[in-house]
Amino acid sequence: MSLTASSIGRKVAMALSGIFLVLFLTQHFSINLLSVFSESLFNQVSHFMGNNPIVQFILQPILIFGVLFHFVMGFVLELQNSKSRSTRYSVYKGKNNASWMSRNMIISGIVILSFLGLHFYDFWVPEMDYKYIKILPLDPDRYFDELVHKFVSPVRVGIYVLSFIFLSLHLLHGFASSFQTVGVNNKYTKIIKKFATGFSVVVPLGFVLIALFHHLK
Repeated sequence: MSLTASSIGRKVAMALSGIFLVLFLTQHFSINLLSVFSESLFNQVSHFMGNNPIVQFILQPILIFGVLFHFVMGFVLELQNSKSRSTRYSVYKGKNNASWMSRNMIISGIVILSFLGLHFYDFWVPEMDYKYIKILPLDPDRYFDELVHKFVSPVRVGIYVLSFIFLSLHLLHGFASSFQTVGVNNKYTKIIKKFATGFSVVVPLGFVLIALFHHLK
């Protein structure tokens, strides 16, 4: 396989994994949004997701692999692009060269990856400890209180808000570009770009508002 073909293959794999993670992000946002409107419904859905064997032993490992694959591939492509550049821009001319988002995807990616580490520490690690180490009795009503407890600290809320701002910046370039990478280029391209832009703003903003809602409440 030629270097060019290999590079294209990596970019396609990167795009597909990104679209997969966007689907997860949508599902995660939908569940978290329930916590604003109904404590009982949020507990019910969270209990189902946390104790469904298909979710826990099939979908969850796939998700973890997808996250790791996406970010590792991002670093590989960034390293490849850095090596392939024979010369850098002598004069930066703003958007004539590239947008800030496209030039700093690796930075926003590192911030998001760091946030995911914190997020796993906040929610996934205690969940594994509760179910598989301490093996405590099932409590279908515990999820809402555990969520709200994480948003008591203004420092943690500030980290969440900053991380979702970087997520928005990352998506503003990456989401729309993913469709172009996989070859979606037809009469619906403009609609797809508008949808991707709207999603990239609305969903991260929604996560920010959820965090602020529980902190202020």
